Amino acid sequence: MAGYIDIRALIGHIWPMIKTSTEILVALGEALRARRVALNLSQEEAARRAGIGVRTLRRIESAGQGTIESLVNVAVAMRCEEKLGDIFPLPPARSMDELMQQQRQAAELKRPQRARRMTPR
Repeated sequence: MAGYIDIRALIGHIWPMIKTSTEILVALGEALRARRVALNLSQEEAARRAGIGVRTLRRIESAGQGTIESLVNVAVAMRCEEKLGDIFPLPPARSMDELMQQQRQAAELKRPQRARRMTPR
């Protein structure tokens, strides 16, 4: 039959590439641990620099469990915070008009804001 797709074959190729939340958390923890070790920092020193407890750092490294705030603190302490803003990129523009609108909005966000003048009473 023309246009027929074997879903079973397709699923066999797609599903192995999708990671679960747990797998992503564990991978982040492992990457953090590898970075810490590469910087030759003990867990105690890394936790102190990040302003978190050693137990919190251990939970992040072993299972990716912790708060976003703790993760950001550790990223700053490990000097790898610059990419955190790239976690949630804007979707690509679907047209030139949409691209120009996104660029205008980005320029507005970067424009310095002045404080309003206080009016005397």
